[in-house]
Amino acid sequence: MESRLAVSVDIEDWYHIPSVTGSPFSRFESVDEFFARWRGRFDYLSGPTERVLEILDTKGIQATFFIVADVLDKYPGLIHKIAAGGHEIACHGLHHACVIDPSTKRPLMTQDEFKNRTATAREKLQDATGKMIAGYRAPAAYAAGWMLDCLEELGFSYDSSVAANSLYNKSDSTLEGVTTVPYWPKSGELVPGPKRDIVEIPWPSFRFLLRFPTGGGPLLRLLGRRYIDLGLRASLRRGDSVFYFHPIDISNESFPHHSSPKRPFYWSIKGTAVERRVMRLLQDYSDRAITCREVASRFLGRAD
Repeated sequence: MESRLAVSVDIEDWYHIPSVTGSPFSRFESVDEFFARWRGRFDYLSGPTERVLEILDTKGIQATFFIVADVLDKYPGLIHKIAAGGHEIACHGLHHACVIDPSTKRPLMTQDEFKNRTATAREKLQDATGKMIAGYRAPAAYAAGWMLDCLEELGFSYDSSVAANSLYNKSDSTLEGVTTVPYWPKSGELVPGPKRDIVEIPWPSFRFLLRFPTGGGPLLRLLGRRYIDLGLRASLRRGDSVFYFHPIDISNESFPHHSSPKRPFYWSIKGTAVERRVMRLLQDYSDRAITCREVASRFLGRAD
């Protein structure tokens, strides 16, 4: 059976990134504080999201959109446009707040708080679309094994947050034994374990002395299409994999200076150049592109 690539899009705006809101080092403690204090324009998401929908429609691709649930409150109608295109809707948290500390990997909220926030986010997305939400991606991809236990209890069938590589580790796990193919995570951990009711869809990578991450997003913007393509091709030789990007990656507008005060080059490359990279990758893999839910279903079919 030929390997397939799950195409995914993270729906978040410039103020959702950890340097602005939702992390121990952000300028604003939370999205709520941001909107209480912010007096300027905030929406840099709607335009590029509509462009992404046009691109996917042109390529004949149905993708998985991991949506921060508070987008429903500030961007009326946007989620309905996504759902109307036949795309899968998945959960990217309530406010895109980091669940574990980026430095220490210790929890920033209790398990009950995480479950309550995630359940609220899921309910908002389900009420808006009328469809069950099966998938989750951790805000900023900071994940822990206990989070997946909570997701399983809430009824999620898959997560796609884990990126095992030699350059960084955004989890509380060693990730030993994690490759780029879907797997069942061990209870309380993120390493492979016995069969259970939730599947992990890890991100792609390739090896050249070290193991290089190639999921997409910032790496696509800063390191280019060919770098990402190396990882996608290597990962698809092993099995099904996943690719992601953000609509704001292709925005030609300048974001407010608060968008990345501690990482001045974070948005140095974006806009039309990145849009061309996305379009080329989608074109190259259009015949193998499916949703994350479909990848999880394929894994279950093979595992059974």
